[in-house]
Amino acid sequence: MTRRICFLSMDDLAGYVSDDDLAVPHLAEFGIRTDILSWRQTAVAWSEFDAVIIRTPWDYQKYPQEFIAALEDIESRTTLHNPLKIVRWNLDKTYLRDLAGKGVRIVPTMWRQHYDDASFTRWLDELSTDEVIIKPTVSATATFTYRLREFDASLASIFGEREFLVQPFVPSILDEGEYSLFYFNGEYSHAIVKRPKPEDFRVQEEHGGIITEIDAGTEMRAAAADVLEHFDEDLLYARVDLVRHDDGKFALMELELIEPSLYLRMNADAPARFAAAIAAR
Repeated sequence: MTRRICFLSMDDLAGYVSDDDLAVPHLAEFGIRTDILSWRQTAVAWSEFDAVIIRTPWDYQKYPQEFIAALEDIESRTTLHNPLKIVRWNLDKTYLRDLAGKGVRIVPTMWRQHYDDASFTRWLDELSTDEVIIKPTVSATATFTYRLREFDASLASIFGEREFLVQPFVPSILDEGEYSLFYFNGEYSHAIVKRPKPEDFRVQEEHGGIITEIDAGTEMRAAAADVLEHFDEDLLYARVDLVRHDDGKFALMELELIEPSLYLRMNADAPARFAAAIAAR
């Protein structure tokens, strides 16, 4: 019997790079038909799907309440991966504070609600840095993410209306890059390194980031495994983003559990592994 699943996306992926389609032929080998639909479509009989898998709804951060409401409707009708309780927790970057409280090493982070000149000066002192990264606690694809050495009054309109986090800028991102390790059903699949284009600090492809597959070493895989061991949940997929900190050890930048790009194209076996992980459920 043919089973049917949905990859949840957005209305228009123009300007984004998605390679989820690479898993579709492998899913077909398991007798699984795959549709790709926007989370904004309301006239969908979600109950007709054996599962809905959140994949590329990369505009959700602009409409978080509407997105959660859509997922509530979907999960009431079929199985959702990753589940809604995970989405709620991972939607706001304050989840990093939860992980830090469990012993996970994260990039030093302060959560703030007020953006002004006096506060900015204190942040530099408290973080012992001369350069910070500021971004909203609900964000994706580096939207409203800024690298600052001094207070920028023009950003008051952005950060005066939302909660945000402040981190010291990690210099290793510029030369070494940011690492991403991918896990399907808790099993390691593959890894990449993302480096920014010249004169930039953002590693996302939408901003010109350069992506390369790597062979994650023992130390890196141990650091990623430690993150997941502190988060004891059953996940179809997870992406662990790591950076090398000043002392040479890895620190968690992000734990992506909602709609991470899985970079299936970067590893020849990754599409089949992802399909097998879905079929196993």
